[in-house]
Formats: sequence, structure tokens, C-alpha cells
Amino acid sequence: MKKLISSIFIFITCTLYLPLCFAGEGMWLPIFLKSLNEAEMQEMGMKMSAEDIYSVNKGSLKDAIVHFGGFCTGEVISDQGLLLTNHHCGYSAIQSHTTLENNYIKDGFWAASHKHELANPGLYAKFIVRIEDVSKQALKGVNNKMDEAARQSQIDQNLNELKKQARLNQFEEIDFKPFFKGNQYFSIVTVTYPDVRLVGAPPEMIGKFGSDTDNWVWPRHTGDFAIFRIYANANNEPAEYSEDNVPYKPKHHLPISMDGVAPDDFTLVFGFPGRTNEYLPSYAISQIVDVLNPAKIAIRDAALKIVDTEMRADPQVKIQYASKFARIANYWKKWIGESQGIQATDGIGRKQKLEAEFLAKLKKNPKQNAQYGKLLPEFKSLYAEIEDYALMSDYYSEIVGRNIEIMRGASYLRNLVNRYESNGERAYDDYKQRLISRYFDGFYKNYRSEIDQKVFAKLMNLYHQNAKFDIAAPLKPELFMINAQPDEAGFMALAKVRFENTILADKEVLYKTLSMPPAKAIEKIKNDGLFQLASKLTEAYNENVAKEYSKINDKISKNQRLYMKALMEVFPEKRFYPDANSTLRVTYGKVDGYQPRDAVTYTPVTYVDGIIEKHVEGDYEFHVPQRLRNLHALKDYGPYADETGKVPVCFIGTNHTTGGNSGSPAVDAHGNLIGLNFDRAWEGTMSDYNYDASICRNIMVDVRYILFIVDKFAGAKHLIDEMTLVNPKAD
Repeated sequence: MKKLISSIFIFITCTLYLPLCFAGEGMWLPIFLKSLNEAEMQEMGMKMSAEDIYSVNKGSLKDAIVHFGGFCTGEVISDQGLLLTNHHCGYSAIQSHTTLENNYIKDGFWAASHKHELANPGLYAKFIVRIEDVSKQALKGVNNKMDEAARQSQIDQNLNELKKQARLNQFEEIDFKPFFKGNQYFSIVTVTYPDVRLVGAPPEMIGKFGSDTDNWVWPRHTGDFAIFRIYANANNEPAEYSEDNVPYKPKHHLPISMDGVAPDDFTLVFGFPGRTNEYLPSYAISQIVDVLNPAKIAIRDAALKIVDTEMRADPQVKIQYASKFARIANYWKKWIGESQGIQATDGIGRKQKLEAEFLAKLKKNPKQNAQYGKLLPEFKSLYAEIEDYALMSDYYSEIVGRNIEIMRGASYLRNLVNRYESNGERAYDDYKQRLISRYFDGFYKNYRSEIDQKVFAKLMNLYHQNAKFDIAAPLKPELFMINAQPDEAGFMALAKVRFENTILADKEVLYKTLSMPPAKAIEKIKNDGLFQLASKLTEAYNENVAKEYSKINDKISKNQRLYMKALMEVFPEKRFYPDANSTLRVTYGKVDGYQPRDAVTYTPVTYVDGIIEKHVEGDYEFHVPQRLRNLHALKDYGPYADETGKVPVCFIGTNHTTGGNSGSPAVDAHGNLIGLNFDRAWEGTMSDYNYDASICRNIMVDVRYILFIVDKFAGAKHLIDEMTLVNPKAD
């Protein structure tokens, strides 16, 4: 009966809010849960109140959630500042401590005590203190007659004034973020703790089990977790690393449920999703699926094949390139699933249906029609106009800006030259030191010129064959050839000449150059052949592509802001959630399997049995550590098995997540930790543009598997002992 009532409630809700609504869809601002979501969440099984989730007056779930390093989410799971996040979120930190002698990537790492926990300069944990709507103040003096530059200038003035007036406690910082495409603004007050230390990480054969083959895929058996600890000064205040610092004492930490999950259980995911574009017009989605994604997929596919071959041939290369390979492969595979998902669920057709209903409503309202009636035709024209420039922009950014590593180094040197020529030796020296410490030191630790040359040749040839040079002839790579044909062999010859004679290919040569008097260093940099090639490509791109692309994109952005405003006015009965922008959000759903295609049904939970089934001796993706195989053979599971006697590994739910939600806690109806969000199912990665509850699933590590690995596999029960374990279902 309860399920029937809930279904009726959701049906009525979605009927009122257009045929495009899905229960649980959305990334909601926690300050509005009481008015917009609490009733639906409780109908779906939640036992908490909105105040339990977000409060500024008492400890609540939000006080256990952190922005981890600015790129992931983490949660506090003990009263001693123990922090849980994903293995892939902590991967760079783990890698930074890894050597061939102490291979924490391969073997894992577990600190026996606080004094053995490892510091990570630059890594931080940021807490949200409060969020407030400041739209009225931010948009004061803004009117429809302003162009976009004047509008933004007025908003910036208003926000600067708000910042001056803000009353902040010690260590608090304030930032302002636009929402709903700039139609609303919110202030966000935060406190940042800069001393975050590595406590524990499983070996990558657990933390990355399945690696690239299983990435974005269900069923999944990856123990994607790592444990850190937040440190503070003696007064529990933020402090840079010091041996005198002590474990942070949180306002709230998440209790951990030992009861696990069952189909239809309520799930809430709290975190910092990075970016979505749910309100794009159909023309934009068509361009992404038909033009832009295929180009980016082809580029990364070519680069990944080269790097994969090199990693398999040399263990040292595998260590150096593991993090880079995973980073490149992540979105390569995501784009593939995204395009397929949009096509499979008729995402473009859904957009067109909404647009038809939008236009029909406008015709019934002359005032709104006069104000918004031209938006969709203008979108059609603008996206047709920008298509070639958008494609060239993606080719340039993927090839010159990302996948040919040495080109990024050349771009940094270009910035160094510009600073010297614009602001003199002092600016040069300041930027040079930052470059060395923040980029080049790490770059050369994990760089192989011979691999980059192969990537250069393959991608420049791809660039030459497929890019739209009719709009930007100076970008054509054959202009920079040296007595060679514009094919892969020719570009390989070019690479050998430019790479072998550049100061960028060798750390010692570059640092020797940078130690020269500034004028001599600049002269040598500007005469460098590879620097000249990269500079010509950049100059040609900036002049022939970027200017026009930016001009058209500004028009699209203005249209998108007006379209967002129009949607909220034309459909006042619909609940709208703002696109993700790396701010704190709540998404809720249920544990549920799905049917991705005919005759295929996925159940929502995987088990350790599945890990053993996937084992391939010696394989870098599917080798199962012997100790884990022994524990499985003996059924030595401790208290972490479910009622069937098996240890769950991962489960899926209908929560609406994206990048940035990595490391987000999945909590149960009572606010207890049940899992750790780390991925989405491949068929539903299009949820950034087109959420569909039929196939959109987020993937979470079951917390009992995390505890099992920490306790039984790693022997780090001292970490379990500081957590709060509960049995809410039994209670």
C-alpha cells in the first residue's frame, strides 16, 4: 500500500510537471529541500527531515561533506576527521608517494598510526558553512536593454559590494555563483582545511579492478575507495601542515550502516557535481551527438592505443602514465556512452517535444510570445553558424591543448614570454618559479618524449585529415612540415626533428635555459623549433577560430539565459533544478536494476563472487590479489557478509549524478552511510543532458565491502574501531 501511494504521488507530480519529469531527477540545492523536495523524498521512504540534511543552526549531513581538492567529494566518517573518498580521487596523492621500492599503487598503503599518515601539499578539504540567495542584490540595476558585457559588469560591481559587506568569521571565505544560466545568484560561505593526509588505499587491483574495460560499466566490482584524514591546529582550526597539528573534530560525521541495501531502498547522494547542461535546445544536443563527440572520441582513441601499448611493455611507463591514461580514457568512454544513450532514449525527440509545447504555450500568451518567440529559431541559426568553429575548437583543444603533452609545456613557455615582454623581469621571475614548482617538476617525472612523438604524429595526421580548414587555413599542419608529406610518416619525421632539438624534451636542458639571464632565456625559447610550431598553431587558432567562436558562443549564452528564464515563466507549475556548477547538491533516488536492451536485465547488487569470476592471472585489469582469493575460498568475511552469506561489492541507484560526485556518500533513509558513489552506468552517461530514469544509474561501492577490505584484507581494524557502526533496519 505504501508503494502504491508513493507511485500515485509521483505520477501526479510528474503529470503536473510535464511528461518529461522523472521522480528523483535533479541536483537540488539543499537550502530549498524543505519547500521543493522533502515531501517527495519522504514519500519515497526517507525518514529524515530537510533540517537533518542541511542546517546552519545545528550539526547536519552537510557538515560531514567536503569538496575534496576542488575536484571530488569526500565525507567525514569518524569523530577524528577520518575522510572517505574514491581511490581515483586520491590517485594522484597515492602516486606522488609511490616509487618502484614503495609501490603504493600496486601494493596499497595503510598507515599503522597517525604518525605514519602521509602529507599531501596542495590537497584540501572544504566545508560549506551556509548558502544564501542573493539574486536580488546581484541583479540590482540590471535590465533587458543591456548588452551582455554591460550586464556582467553591473553584476560584478554588485557582487564586489556584497563581498565587502559580508560578515565572515575567522577562516571563512565567501564566493558567489550564478545559477539557472545567470538568472539567479547565491553566496556560498566556506571553511578550508589545507592539511589532508593519506591514511589508507587498497592496491589498484582492488581500487581500480576492471580498470578501463569496466569503466562506466555495470555490473561492476571495483573497490574504488581511499581513506584520508583532515588535520587542524590545537583549536580545531584550519592550519597548514605541521607536526603539531591534530586530527580534526567534525560537527557531524556519518554513521555507517551494517544492514546494507535492498531493491527499492531510498538513497541520497550528497556532493559537488561538476557540470551539466540539462536545458540545452535540441539543436545543441544534435551537434554534440552527430559532430563533436565523434571527433573527440576518435582523437582520444588514437592517443590511448599508443599509450596502452607502451604501458603494457614497460612497468616504469605504467607507473608514469597510469594516472594520465585513466584521465584521458575516462571521458573518451563517457562520450561514447553519452551519444549512444541519447540516441537510445530519443533524447533529441524529448527536447523537440518540450520545444513544441513551449511554442504552443507562447502562442496563447502574446506578451510572452513577443518576448521569447524568436529564441528557438535563433538557436537553430546560431548552432548552424558555430558548428565548424566548435569542431575546430575541439580539435585544437584535444590535440594541441591536451593529448600532445609537450605542446602544453610550450604553451606555458609562451605565457612566460608574454609576461616578460609585457611586465619585465620581475613578472618573468615570479611566473618562472611557479612554473617550475607547480608544473615542470611533476611533468618530467611522468614524461617520455618517445611516446609523445608517436602521439604527435598520429594526432597531427588525424587533424590534417578531418579538421575544417576551409575556415582556418593557417591551422593546416602541412604548413609546418619540413620536406615531408602530410601523412603519419611525415608527421613522425617532423616530430623527430622538433622534439630532438627542443629545450622542452629534457628537464635539465630546460632548467639550464631558465637559469640564464631573462633576456637570453627568452631569446633561446623564441628560437626553439617546437616552441615556434606550437606558437604558430596557437596564433592561427586564436585569430581564425577563437574570435569567431567566442562571438557566436556569446550570442548562444545570452539566448540560453533567456531560454532558461522563459522556461521557468512559461511552465510555472514545473520544478526546475539548476545545472551543476561544482556547488553542494542533493540528489535522491532508489536502489534499482534496469534493462539496457532487449532480453538483458541487470540486478542492482554485485558480490565478491563476481570478482573471482573475472579473475585473469597477471592481467593488469582483472588480476585478483591472492589474499582476496584466499579470503573468498575460506569464506572469511567477518561481519561484512549479507543475509545470503556473501559480501556485496557494488550497487546501483537512480540518483542523478555527474563528474564531481565521485566520492560522494550514498546515505540511507536515516542518514547513515551505505555506499560510496564513484561512477555511472554507461548507457546512462547522457544524464548530463538528458536524464532518463529507465537507464540512468549511478554506481556505488557498498560500504560493507570497504570495511571488509580495510579489516580482513588490509588488517587495519584500528580504522574500523574509530567509526560508528549502526544497524538501522534491525533497530
